[in-house]
Amino acid sequence: MRDAIQICGICDREEAELVIASGAEFIGFPLRLGDGREDLSEAAARDIVNAIGHRAQCVVITYLSIAQMIVELTDFLGVGWVQLHGPITARELERLRSARPALQVIKSLAVRGNDPQPLIDEMNRLASHVEAFITDTFDAATGRTGATGKVHDWNVSAQLVRSSPRPVIVAGGLGPENVAEAIRVVRPAAVDAHTGVEDSVGRKDPVRLQSFVEAARSAFQEVSETQG
Repeated sequence: MRDAIQICGICDREEAELVIASGAEFIGFPLRLGDGREDLSEAAARDIVNAIGHRAQCVVITYLSIAQMIVELTDFLGVGWVQLHGPITARELERLRSARPALQVIKSLAVRGNDPQPLIDEMNRLASHVEAFITDTFDAATGRTGATGKVHDWNVSAQLVRSSPRPVIVAGGLGPENVAEAIRVVRPAAVDAHTGVEDSVGRKDPVRLQSFVEAARSAFQEVSETQG
């Protein structure tokens, strides 16, 4: 995972094809969130995953925290990646790894303020059990740790990137207007967008989506050249 783009909240096959055409490498399907915010049914998500094949990496995004339940969901969908946004113990991650060694796991780190130390501690505790982390914004009003449309302190994410033994994705209120600056500040391995590339009715907006991808690509290239 390097200089990658993930677009989440796919509603249907048409939207999935739009995201693939934009050049994003990862497509996210939020399911089993616990609050009814799913964009589509699990059966519909499975059909899209089957239709996509190897043209993009499909990720299920969930609040599940029991290894067996995660295995059942990922097996049903046929995805190779799972992004965990709820609290989960190292023991459950060990069980998940044992049951599905090939499953790629992304663990969310919910930024709640400007102190990175609690997240660094969590990251160090879980790093051996996951392939990557994603920093997202905690919404105190709803308790959500993803798809909040809110920006957090990118300096916290930047410190996590510098401390992490795993790739770090940055998310949280990103859109075409601010993704380049987020990449410059955070220096992440990847970026993630959901609501920031949608229109007023919650559909992916082709113009905003393409602008987001182009801005991210340009910023990744700029950072790469700066780092030599």
